[in-house]
Amino acid sequence: MHDLTAEPVGTDWQAALALDAAVPAGGYRWWYLDALSDDGSQGLTIIFFVGSVFSPYYAAARRRGRADPLAHVAVNVGLYTPRGRRWTMTERGRRDLTRSADRLVVGPSALLIRPGGLELELSEMTAPIPARVRGRIRLHADRLDARWFELGASGHHQWQPVAPHARIDVEFDAPALRWSGTAYVDGNRGSEPLEDGFNAWNWSRATTGDGRTVVFYDYVQRDGAAGRLALLSGADGVLRPVETPPPVIALPRTLWGIPRAIRSERGALTSVARTLEDGPFYARSLVRLRAIGQDFVGVHESLSLDRFRRRGVQLLLPVRMPRRAR
Repeated sequence: MHDLTAEPVGTDWQAALALDAAVPAGGYRWWYLDALSDDGSQGLTIIFFVGSVFSPYYAAARRRGRADPLAHVAVNVGLYTPRGRRWTMTERGRRDLTRSADRLVVGPSALLIRPGGLELELSEMTAPIPARVRGRIRLHADRLDARWFELGASGHHQWQPVAPHARIDVEFDAPALRWSGTAYVDGNRGSEPLEDGFNAWNWSRATTGDGRTVVFYDYVQRDGAAGRLALLSGADGVLRPVETPPPVIALPRTLWGIPRAIRSERGALTSVARTLEDGPFYARSLVRLRAIGQDFVGVHESLSLDRFRRRGVQLLLPVRMPRRAR
């Protein structure tokens, strides 16, 4: 169980991220970053996976028996600009992975802990139409959160809000872009496949101009039981419970028919500002919502693990998620 009375914050990125922590057979660990530019025109998401939870190759390995998460690693990059978007997710193997307390290297890309913050060096390729994604990111946060929160009652899945509010500097040469903005970092870990624990979830994080961040997690467990997290980070960077979370409001379904829902005050201008990713089991969106009497803009995801479990869906995924393992 999570303990909101525990000391939550610090400045030790190595302790907060635990890049070299063990990952159990059939399990997973991921480190997630999203960011929006100060002018609101650009955004990105980056996820480093050990035990790639959305991999059809890892799913097939699990069906054959005990699967090695270190043999299924990936970096997912999504860039969202006024000129369009680029999305990459290439799966790699055990020989493509290097881990230590201060670095996580997956193929040609790396997540590095530097004095004062994080540095990401990215060199990936889109699929099925190849286009280079190459750049560097620097991120810093004054306060970090090392607590883990249970997702569901099984004890197999946890979530960690590492840095609800951070600053980011982005510089890419492919495509050419440079901007600064607000960022968010979290992590997830599990000792069983994600689809074994959940049917679906809706997650969102959103930030005001003064740096307040809300995080809402609403999930349906595999046994049908519903659960939620509703947290608010103030100027001190500490996440605390939202005493009275706003109600769940339905958003328009995606083109793939994925249901979307978000917590927001009724009567507010709650909307999807832009659908960033629309896939057969997953959608990522830029959203507007209202909570605690404040207007927020942020990132939202809807995940259907019932869809992901279907073999027909998994057969579609290699088109955009190739495997290049050594």
